[in-house]
Amino acid sequence: MTILHQLLILLLVSIVVRMIDIKQKYFPVPVVLALLGIGLSFLPIFTDLSVASDVLYEVFIPGLLFVSAYQFSAKAFKSNAPVIITLATIGMLATVFILGFGIYHAAALIHPLSWNISLLLAAILVPTDPVSVVNILKQSSGVDEIADIVEGESMLNDGTSIVMFTIVLSMAETGGGFSTLHFLQEFSLVSAGGVGVGLVTGWILSKLLRFTSHPDYLVMLSVLIAYGSFLLAEHFGFSGVLATVVSGIMLTFAFAKKETEEEKKTRKHLDIFWNILNPVLTSILFLFIGIQSTPYLNFGQWGLAFIIFFLAVIARTIVVFTLMSVFPSRRKTFAENTLLNFLLISWAGIKGSMSIVLLLWTVNSSIGNQSLVISLAFAAILISFVLQSMGVYPLTKFLKKEESK
Repeated sequence: MTILHQLLILLLVSIVVRMIDIKQKYFPVPVVLALLGIGLSFLPIFTDLSVASDVLYEVFIPGLLFVSAYQFSAKAFKSNAPVIITLATIGMLATVFILGFGIYHAAALIHPLSWNISLLLAAILVPTDPVSVVNILKQSSGVDEIADIVEGESMLNDGTSIVMFTIVLSMAETGGGFSTLHFLQEFSLVSAGGVGVGLVTGWILSKLLRFTSHPDYLVMLSVLIAYGSFLLAEHFGFSGVLATVVSGIMLTFAFAKKETEEEKKTRKHLDIFWNILNPVLTSILFLFIGIQSTPYLNFGQWGLAFIIFFLAVIARTIVVFTLMSVFPSRRKTFAENTLLNFLLISWAGIKGSMSIVLLLWTVNSSIGNQSLVISLAFAAILISFVLQSMGVYPLTKFLKKEESK
């Protein structure tokens, strides 16, 4: 069976799941799709289905991030920019080192891992992917600000996490030590370059909105910018993820200005196109995740995987509570039940698509304990995906109950 036949079957499965519209508040569709993917992997027609990390990275990630960025509220980004940027940079780096430290010492009691491997696992597990929980948060009145912070952070930390992962993977393969100066230089160059490319391409697209009123052409231009900015930045060794996100944010700021009736029609056409493409990419991606993970889930260290998952939650919670407390405006915003609000932001940091992309890059690497690392990471991501997704809605209900007292 060809890859086209397999894709059509996966698309049919995703459509059926979305039409059934099962208890999304407790068990969001992406979680169901990932679990179905595990089941589908046992069918003969999918036993030979394998998707390279480059395909996931270059085909799925740019489209998903661009639509998230351009549909992200300009007002929400402005009001939450300091928090979002801090969590996606300083917060991400701090979480990697805290989690790496925890994994290193916890694994020493069960199955010892080197410091570099522990840090690599942490770098894989740090990117957040709120695709399965943002809708729950937005549907739960009173937590809009939390949804904006979680979604905005996820868009940016995908870019910063790749830089961190690349450096740590090199350390794990060569056995070299961590150089703070080298890391800061690399991080600054790759990040600044990606942002620069995104600003230029986003500016070009926003200006083109004023020169043509044909919505079909602008839809095609948005696709060109989403993927073109990504590939252009990657070509020069910059962060394609940041380039795509920034170009999308530039577009949303262009739309935030006073729109003419013609521009409103353009926005409507863009929304229609991307609102169709987004669930298609999301559905196939999470079915792929389930299918790809199955061979690695049959291993004997599930106990350690659960420990790593809990350590990831603890590390994120420590960082979120610490950094959020730095901003007086956020303490004022969440004056009532501050701890519960911060806990919800921490718990909503689910692992997902970007973690899978990073994980698959290790398949062809020369790291030690490769099979165990891949299995542990897949298992921890799956645990996070299921347990954290299921816990978001009850947490929002409890938060609103406490605030109504």
